[in-house]
Amino acid sequence: MKLPHFRHEKGILAEGLTVCGIDEAGRGPWAGPVVAAAVILDPKKIPKGINDSKKLAPERREELFPVIMQSARVGVGAASTEEIDEINILQATYLAMSRAVAALDPQPAFALIDGNRVPPLSIRVQTIIEGDAISLSIAAASIIAKVTRDRIMREIEALHPGYGFSSHKGYGTPAHAEALQRLGPCSAHRKSFSPVFALLDLQVR
Repeated sequence: MKLPHFRHEKGILAEGLTVCGIDEAGRGPWAGPVVAAAVILDPKKIPKGINDSKKLAPERREELFPVIMQSARVGVGAASTEEIDEINILQATYLAMSRAVAALDPQPAFALIDGNRVPPLSIRVQTIIEGDAISLSIAAASIIAKVTRDRIMREIEALHPGYGFSSHKGYGTPAHAEALQRLGPCSAHRKSFSPVFALLDLQVR
């Protein structure tokens, strides 16, 4: 199995530029925020075992989270359900990414970003398709974003029990669809997403 590497970062560092990796979690779910993370890895202290968060077990992501937080500079940003409904999920994702970069101190000069769309950031950007499986910085960001969002969804479960947010994390699983039909949308649901929009005539909890 191929693992993420640091070659892209080394090329940018050789230019004298600070580089972060950026990734997000939560673009597709019917509920909850979209969360982005920006991570500047220390080339001398890169934690072992970093990989695309989707390829790691939840327990392994939780183990790596504090290690990355302690060894790297990390910024986290989110866009709320209300912001997603107001400006659409793509623009909300860009907003979360810009907030994640803004949370870094000092600011990086360059960002490696998963995907093929360039967000409107104030720094130089290079997109990498499937970057979370290629770049260690992006992979680290994917772990931070995923763990952070999963924790938020567990908090939302406590506020809105019965939907199963702690298990499906807001994604459109059969169990979530059944709960949505049974209970109607709650305030954590994205009203602009079609499965939720179709049920807006039901009372919001």
